[in-house]
Amino acid sequence: MPRNQEYVNPLVEQRADPWVYKHSDGYYYFTASVPEYDRIEVRRSLTLEGLADAVPAVAWRKYETGMLSANIWAPEIHYISGKWYIYFAAAHTTETKEGLFDHRMYVLENDAANPLEGEWIEKGQVKTAWESFALDATTFQHKGVLYYVWAQKDPEIPGNSNLYISEMSNPWTLQGKQTMISTPQYPWEVIGFSVNEGAAVIKRNGRIFISYSASATDYNYCMGLLAADEDSDLLDAASWSKSPEPVFCTSEENGQYGPGHNSFTVNEHGEDVLIYHARNYKEITGDPLYDPNRHTRAQVFRWNADGTPNFGVPVKDSQLKR
Repeated sequence: MPRNQEYVNPLVEQRADPWVYKHSDGYYYFTASVPEYDRIEVRRSLTLEGLADAVPAVAWRKYETGMLSANIWAPEIHYISGKWYIYFAAAHTTETKEGLFDHRMYVLENDAANPLEGEWIEKGQVKTAWESFALDATTFQHKGVLYYVWAQKDPEIPGNSNLYISEMSNPWTLQGKQTMISTPQYPWEVIGFSVNEGAAVIKRNGRIFISYSASATDYNYCMGLLAADEDSDLLDAASWSKSPEPVFCTSEENGQYGPGHNSFTVNEHGEDVLIYHARNYKEITGDPLYDPNRHTRAQVFRWNADGTPNFGVPVKDSQLKR
């Protein structure tokens, strides 16, 4: 088996918040935030490298006004009980523009075998305990239960967003209690903004790990890690422990800044791969959210002797050619 597969990075340019899902049909499915924040695209390839040149299909476009009309962020594509689902966040436009960063979470459904085909149906907003800023939802199944993990602003807690978990009664509806499992508490989580967001789940070595991203979306952006025993009550906040240090962050030496908002996949050789975005420069003019050059990257990662993931440092932009 080849070891330490190298990828031509960036893998996909100007695609932030990248999500890659490898399906049973052998294809890698990819979606991410586009710089215009106005649509959701899906592309697929039989190899990770092939995603770079795969032709995207537009699954959905934002509305012109009202709800679902601005800042379409961080789509994820999942396959649940024989259907495809895309989870994403959207804001709304108003006469005063004040709603541009007041996101809510939504779901699309497609029953086609190939999600680049068929029709994407709006299943509506995922309702949580509050009507407040919410985004970056992901789902995972464990012991027959479908879970939802997301970032949201609790109106009673200072800061921008915390991480929550809940069971789902179906892929667009929460049921039962909603538990906060992480809030920004360490210095590296509160630079610029007090943020925990962009959760992604990987199960290994008897534990469930949730990576997430913290701080502002400039060079301070970095990844943290939560862990719970696979036999614990995942809805009990006490089941989750947090790494006191970031697990993936800016590498000045390698010219990679603000790595984060990741997903996990497995390559053709069975190696675990971290998919993430980062910029290759530090200084940004204007609002980082409107700088389009958060590029999708991929790199193989290993596991420590204690069973925790070791993501290493973000690799340099590649000198390899496709």
